[in-house]
Amino acid sequence: MQPHPIPNKNRVLVVEDDPLAREFLKLYLDQEGYSYGVATNGKEALELCSKEFYPIIITDRIMPEMGGIELCRAIRERQSDNYIYIIMITSMNSSDDLLEGLAAGADEYLFKPVNQAELSMRLKSANRILTLESNLQHKIRMVEELTIRDHLTRVYNRNYMDLHLTNEIKRAYRYEHPLSVIMVDIDHFKRVNDTYGHQAGDEAIRSCAECICRSVRDSVDWVVRYGGEEFMVVLPETDSHGSLVVAERIRTKIAAKKIEYHTHTLGLTVSLGVATMVPSDFQHPLSPDVLLRAADQCLYQAKHAGRNRVFSIQI
Repeated sequence: MQPHPIPNKNRVLVVEDDPLAREFLKLYLDQEGYSYGVATNGKEALELCSKEFYPIIITDRIMPEMGGIELCRAIRERQSDNYIYIIMITSMNSSDDLLEGLAAGADEYLFKPVNQAELSMRLKSANRILTLESNLQHKIRMVEELTIRDHLTRVYNRNYMDLHLTNEIKRAYRYEHPLSVIMVDIDHFKRVNDTYGHQAGDEAIRSCAECICRSVRDSVDWVVRYGGEEFMVVLPETDSHGSLVVAERIRTKIAAKKIEYHTHTLGLTVSLGVATMVPSDFQHPLSPDVLLRAADQCLYQAKHAGRNRVFSIQI
């Protein structure tokens, strides 16, 4: 689930069964410039929240069908990429009642009758906290991306592959689906660096990564920068024939690509090794090393046979 953007004034959900109190809250929110939705109890509020995201909820404590305490608990139990700030309104002012609401997940309390100036301050506080939380989550996601993405090509890195290839193999065995990997190596890459410089080499690597990514299924297959000029393509639920089709598509797309670098036009080719595992053929799951080693051996054969070609094996 993608996080929702946090605007300057967040949309508010008013949950109040008393018509007069509800109208006062709506009037206050209109005067403060907020957009809002309305529910008359916690059950209605949850239904609305399942259809639209409300960063701020103002809820009465006691309501028919589902009250504010139960609503708080239900919201906190839900999985969400964004925090929801809950302001509870109550006519009770005992410390036990306040603690019960806070323990259920309320962030703040307002007492009836609601004072507009006090509500305004609570809403400003809610917006400030939600903005801070949104910024923090954005920074966390950026750090996470840096740990799994190659900085030059933006495809996944070895760290990601080490974490996820084992899971792909386990999933293949669980559902008895084939799994294929393709090892891609740029031919004569050292000549590019020696002749045109390392910046040209970087451009060549970026160009190959783009060609590979355009050759595979989005959100299903994944591409890894395996080494300097080597890439690994992981193809879930793909048999040997299907993986050969993908490998040949990558090979021809890169061979046809012309890279413009300053006054030079660079042409590249790649060699590819393909390994496919069929889970039903094995009693015990293969390790990632066995699969990768098989692909590497096929890559070596492709290089030895003259480069710019594909070799494959089913294991």
